[in-house]
Amino acid sequence: MGKDLRIKSKVFDGTMKAPNRAMLRAVGVSEDDFKKPMIGVASTWSEVTPCNIHIDDLALKAKQGAREAGGVPLIFNTITVSDGISMGTDGMRFSLPSRDVIADSIETVVGAESLDGLVTIGACDKNIPGCMIAIANSEVPSVFVYGGTIAPGSHRGKDIDIVSVFEGVGQHNNGRIDDGELKAIECSACPGAGACGGMYTANTMASAVEAMGMSLPGSSSNPAESPEKEEDCDAAGKAVYHLLEKDIYPKDIMTKEAFENAITVVMALGGSTNAILHLLSIAHAIEVDLTIDDFNRIQANTPHLADLKPSGKYVMQDLHRVGGVQAVMKLLHEAGYLHGDCLTVTGKTVAENLAEAPSLAEGQDVIMPFDNPKRADGPLIVLKGNLAPSGAVAKVSGVKVKRHTGPARVFNTEKEATAAVMANEINDGDVLVIRYIGPKGGPGMPEMLSVSSILVGKGLGEKVALLTDGRFSGGTHGLVVGHIAPEAQVGGPIAFLHEGDLVTIDSDKKEISFEISENELEKRRNEWVAPPLYKKGILGKYAHNVSCSSKGAVTDFLNK
Repeated sequence: MGKDLRIKSKVFDGTMKAPNRAMLRAVGVSEDDFKKPMIGVASTWSEVTPCNIHIDDLALKAKQGAREAGGVPLIFNTITVSDGISMGTDGMRFSLPSRDVIADSIETVVGAESLDGLVTIGACDKNIPGCMIAIANSEVPSVFVYGGTIAPGSHRGKDIDIVSVFEGVGQHNNGRIDDGELKAIECSACPGAGACGGMYTANTMASAVEAMGMSLPGSSSNPAESPEKEEDCDAAGKAVYHLLEKDIYPKDIMTKEAFENAITVVMALGGSTNAILHLLSIAHAIEVDLTIDDFNRIQANTPHLADLKPSGKYVMQDLHRVGGVQAVMKLLHEAGYLHGDCLTVTGKTVAENLAEAPSLAEGQDVIMPFDNPKRADGPLIVLKGNLAPSGAVAKVSGVKVKRHTGPARVFNTEKEATAAVMANEINDGDVLVIRYIGPKGGPGMPEMLSVSSILVGKGLGEKVALLTDGRFSGGTHGLVVGHIAPEAQVGGPIAFLHEGDLVTIDSDKKEISFEISENELEKRRNEWVAPPLYKKGILGKYAHNVSCSSKGAVTDFLNK
């Protein structure tokens, strides 16, 4: 058992009254427990997605660890939604807002119950940043645990995943596969529990959090259904108690240098464009001065090393097999890419943790060497220009086209754009634009994985550029640009695009623009009328409060 920490407890500090004790006795808190710190275990368990179906058992492991260390652990739950299931439907508008609902709900319980420490366990895309925003705002010693990646599916002797199904729809539409083949892919893609297997958003953000020092070494690459993941959760419960002993808080760990480590690892692994949005939001919550321009600064000096899906051939379980994210971090640190003196939730520095970490397995080819990288610089770039004065985001890994100029094909909804693609109305060289789906306009900034995957499946992945003020899934690849800001809903230049305008995307110059005179642009701006802002329910609240995507699409921007 750990030492008596009642001096650190917010509840058991001498102000506890008989009614408070009575309520806690009813949930199993004993007389001896009143001398110990209360540690919350925030679980995102749910049956609505395979990403989170196993987390109830993992929460019990974290509770066990916290109890054995000397704390009083209490499990509580929050929501999750499945991006993969909602993709291509109106439900996708709720995905990004769920990040803030998760964050707010966890912070609410920690604050209302005066908890002393916190373990959060998340898996699906928005769980991870939601948990991290909550940790930042709750300001108690905390550890994040990743629920882990799913094992790859298998079809015709090849590994497949959920993105294989989306791309299969495009192949089916083009007549390249029949009904039976599409059904076989569908039935094989997701074999069990865990988050989507490639270097998509969940695995990207889990890796970023580990690089930042807010999860235990190995957490991001330990598979969902593995003894290592159970041990990870048990150890996290113990780790929070030790953070209380050492008086280490999230703000001590989540420094500007820690965020730079996270960005470096994301670039090296070829992570999701969503990492930019989410890391900005977490930095905002912890009050670290991180801007969208920091990503280009780090991108220019960080090689892309990982041969991981969607632009490579391997999945997260393969990376685990050859040493995991810790081995990649060790490689990067030894080459001078990481800040080794950053503190972590182990109570040790990054350098001290990595001294004990394994090196990459001999003969592996998941991670490329520095002298033969996938790309000499990072694959996530921020573009600016008269179409996106506040920035736009592209993932250029595996994309051979460096510059594309073509006529704009403009749609105000994903449904209309998808119908045009399926009807073969989009031609080689076109620039497909889907607008009014930004944070406010969507509302909720939905992802365009469905339409982008159909383009790839139809063989148009690098022949047609796809631009949007919405987002893209971490599973998206091809010639795509998202997060165009300011968004159309608030009168960003994307709102003034007309059918046929020539648009240019230049990844080398990091520019995105359209051909228009200042006089014509001003004329269109004066003629433009903003659509009504959505008003009802959670999406209405979100639309009225959310910031620009270049600021992380946060909902408390005016308060900080």
